[in-house]
Amino acid sequence: MIHGEPQEYHRACFGYYGEELNMAKTVLMVDDEATQLRIMESVVSRMGYRVRTASDGDEAVHILLNKGGDQIDLLLLDLSMPRMGGIEVLQKIRPSLPALPVIVLTAHSSLSNVVEAMQAGANDFISKPASAEKLRTAINAALANTTLVGEIDNVTEAFEGENGFDALIGSSPAIQESIRMARKAARANIPVLIEGESGVGKEMFARAIHNASPRAGKPFIAVNCGAIPENLVESILFGHEKGAFTGASDKHVGKFQEASGGTLFLDEVGELPLDIQVKLLRAIQESEVDPVGASAPIKVDIRLISATNSNLSQSVKIGDFREDLYYRLNVFPLSLPPLRNRTGDIPALASHFVKVISTAENLPANAISSAAVNLLTGYHWPGNIRQLQNAIFRAVVMCEGDQLSADDFAHIISDGPSASAGMPPQGAANAAQGVEGALTLIGASGHVRNFAEMEREIIQFAINHHDGKMSEIARCLGIGRSTLYRKLDEYGLENR
Repeated sequence: MIHGEPQEYHRACFGYYGEELNMAKTVLMVDDEATQLRIMESVVSRMGYRVRTASDGDEAVHILLNKGGDQIDLLLLDLSMPRMGGIEVLQKIRPSLPALPVIVLTAHSSLSNVVEAMQAGANDFISKPASAEKLRTAINAALANTTLVGEIDNVTEAFEGENGFDALIGSSPAIQESIRMARKAARANIPVLIEGESGVGKEMFARAIHNASPRAGKPFIAVNCGAIPENLVESILFGHEKGAFTGASDKHVGKFQEASGGTLFLDEVGELPLDIQVKLLRAIQESEVDPVGASAPIKVDIRLISATNSNLSQSVKIGDFREDLYYRLNVFPLSLPPLRNRTGDIPALASHFVKVISTAENLPANAISSAAVNLLTGYHWPGNIRQLQNAIFRAVVMCEGDQLSADDFAHIISDGPSASAGMPPQGAANAAQGVEGALTLIGASGHVRNFAEMEREIIQFAINHHDGKMSEIARCLGIGRSTLYRKLDEYGLENR
């Protein structure tokens, strides 16, 4: 937590989910781009995590495999770096650090890049530049041992082609009420503020409102305010003249001008700096913008839709968001439900995602087994629809049968009691010997046994118990098949 920040502010900005995970956690960031590294360091530090940085793969490997490496709780790793790239870093550290959560950063999240990173041991991936929301969601999910939250470029493009209300899938009362309100918003030209957790589909709703409005066919310009470096926000939104500042070699048309005649969607609007909030308020009130270095303002005609996953009213109370701007944006509030409040929609969403992803990647559109549907419906989905979409993606890519089974969703971890809760107390550890499947925690020396030794024993028992069925073994152990095969090699185990 930042010094001097009240607890209420931290919860409003980052939520209880992240708050439970970041206590005393250390994140190692690796990127050869100094500017990107500084931006990520600032964002992740604000989330309450300790941060260490490395400017290349060699430095990262040295930190992780030498004294102090065991104090790193999560690795943020750039995929493309000179000399030693992210894949090579993974290959070097995974034998010694098999359980370290790793999120790779990639400028091109193609299918081949993502699959290669996953096979090398990555838990998740984020497209660069990484927004504050994406970093927050991915880090929290990785530390909670949940599924990936990244987005594949061509799959994302396929979903962006679905722009109308007909593309909003779900018959539950919660989502139907949101759709009903959104249709009302589409008929007017007033500002809309969409509120909801990360991954609930705020941009999908914004596009649907635009395409059902009188401005349909005109530009829809989406801006992720949390992904813009603070010193470039004004130029990105309002534009600049040639020579307005060092590096301004050409005139730049801002997003307001690009969207003129259509709709401007400001995602993560709560991330805007206070000085930019003043200029945004003026642009809304006067319907004009002042490009940096321009001699006169420029008139614009936009319909504004904003979105946030934080509590803006709380940000107003503590002075982090202007009250007058808040009321300008919040003319028509629209709240979107989290996926856990509409679990009845999951089967339809899953089937739709299988179809779209299979088409985009030229893969078989396999049916989903009833056992898999039950597994998906029973999961809590902290990353909401985006997380479900990526769980389906991973299953479609990795599926070896003619339908998606529960085994293909081995990476979905239930929220039942932890395994440690069921272990015997220390005094009873050795008393459990002789019971089939019992794990002896105390060795002959009287000390707790080495973790790697116990892990090897657990995997060997799982191989015997499940007759060498690797998908079933991975699912029961709560790890991916690629991770399981890597551990077989690491421990010199053989599949039956």
